[in-house]
Amino acid sequence: MTTELLLVFLVLGAVFVLLIWGRIRYDLVAFTALIVATAIGLVPTDEMFSGFGHSAVAIIALVLIVSRGLSASGAVELIAARLIDPKRPLPLHVAVLATLAAGLSAIINNVAALALLMPLDVEAAKKAKRAAGQSLMPLSFATILGGMITLIGTPPNIVISEYRQDALGAPFAMFDFAPVGLTVAIAGIAFVSLVGWRLLPTRTQLAEHEAELSKGRYVVELRIGDEAADGNLMVQDLYPQAEDADINILGLIRRGRRRPGLARREVLLPGDFLVVEGEPKSIESFMGQVRLDFAGSEKHEGGVTSTGLALVEAIVPDGARIQNRTARALGLLQRHSVTLLGVARGGKRFRDRVRLLPIRSGDVLLLLGDPERVATATEWLGVLPIEGRSTEVIQRRKAGVSVAIFIAAVATAVLGLLPLTVALAATVVAYIAYGLVGPREVYTSVEWKVIVLLASLIPLAEAFETFGGADLIAGQIVTMTETYPAWVAILALLVVTMTLSDFLNNVATTLIAAPIALSIANSTGTNPDAYLMTVAVGASCAFLTPIGHKNNTIILGPGGYRFGDYWRMGLPLEAIVIGVAVPAILLFWPL
Repeated sequence: MTTELLLVFLVLGAVFVLLIWGRIRYDLVAFTALIVATAIGLVPTDEMFSGFGHSAVAIIALVLIVSRGLSASGAVELIAARLIDPKRPLPLHVAVLATLAAGLSAIINNVAALALLMPLDVEAAKKAKRAAGQSLMPLSFATILGGMITLIGTPPNIVISEYRQDALGAPFAMFDFAPVGLTVAIAGIAFVSLVGWRLLPTRTQLAEHEAELSKGRYVVELRIGDEAADGNLMVQDLYPQAEDADINILGLIRRGRRRPGLARREVLLPGDFLVVEGEPKSIESFMGQVRLDFAGSEKHEGGVTSTGLALVEAIVPDGARIQNRTARALGLLQRHSVTLLGVARGGKRFRDRVRLLPIRSGDVLLLLGDPERVATATEWLGVLPIEGRSTEVIQRRKAGVSVAIFIAAVATAVLGLLPLTVALAATVVAYIAYGLVGPREVYTSVEWKVIVLLASLIPLAEAFETFGGADLIAGQIVTMTETYPAWVAILALLVVTMTLSDFLNNVATTLIAAPIALSIANSTGTNPDAYLMTVAVGASCAFLTPIGHKNNTIILGPGGYRFGDYWRMGLPLEAIVIGVAVPAILLFWPL
């Protein structure tokens, strides 16, 4: 072993130890390792930042922005609302949810898919009076499985495709992953739906986490537009949708005055205001279901469909500018283009119009507007935004166009009319032009820690391959499996990759395992695509720990899970993946 190779192993070993330890941010660990490797001559100085210009980095960033645009359009919500029913038996609920999650993860980033579906699943569990932990882990695992189906579903597929481009001259195409990925996903979804959920604990959500996520109930005014008033609807006709969304309808305002009682039999007219009580997300969802507008939204630039509107919650401290004053008296909407949409006052209800209500110390305000304008307005009002209490306003009227743009981009990439990077970049530009993603969201949508991690590890992985690290490990695997059938090497590589992925970031696992896969293929004179596909599957399948995949980490609190709970369903699932993936790889990518 040369001195350079020994240093490569020492640097990468330190990276692995620190990543598993988890006390230091993984992007800082990777970037520091890149600096050290460059300083000691393992990475040429002029190639130190070459990873930041790598096409895999660009594709991952673009996929995250496109995912943001699709979710902002409400396309996913429209599908999920029709498929998720809390009245279904749990096995059927898990099967439908897992299938939806896998399908969604195939077309958008799997972390984004979980973020969209998890609140719906938690709400369904609450209505069904069962522990959310019985379905959240199947949901997380299904999003991971679904990501393996297409090129853009998960970062390991993107990294493997671009590695094949560099090593063999051509990348994997959009659906090259589908034969193996779909086979594994179907087997995995069948397991989590029929057996897996039964292996999970039924303990309820952690009290402290539930307290952290619980949101206040606000009294809000929703404007009746021409679309909602069409059809002579009465207030009582909205009760079923209100019940589904956990909304209380408190009354009706017409010509500035509250109608007597609950106004159940009043016919909704354009310009009326429906007074409702609920949590911000429930209010936003109810508004979308019955096609209402937010009070004051017509005065925002572009209305309720303008780019990047959000609902932000803020508490009123003693001495705030708005204390003992009303939103109209302060001219909040005229000065800052921000609407005081609702007020929560310790569960108390009030009959005053929201904009005419004198605000007290301790009230919690629900503000509607562009996030930057809301930030300015909260400072001006002297109120304190509550961390993590922001609800994005979904632009449901743009769902069809957003899906059409995305399908067109995928089609051009699949047909070879445009490279994938160009097609995705064009989609981002189209989403910006159409108002689905604002200039601010372009940057906030990208998970920059992952980008820095990937860009920092690419030069280190190249050094690992250049100085013979991949050949050394591949040689050991070949030596141990040479007396066995050729598929045993595939099996060994899959097990090693899956084990690494359970404890390391899947991008880091892919970058290290890909050169080893190619070296095994070269040593044995067999098809390199079979081994690269093995790495793609193994790097994606992290089911044993909450740290192997971000989705597993996200569900840890809401599901009330403990570290050891992941083994209950994850270990048999990984065994099934191995049993299904090896024959599938040999069938679709023969050695």
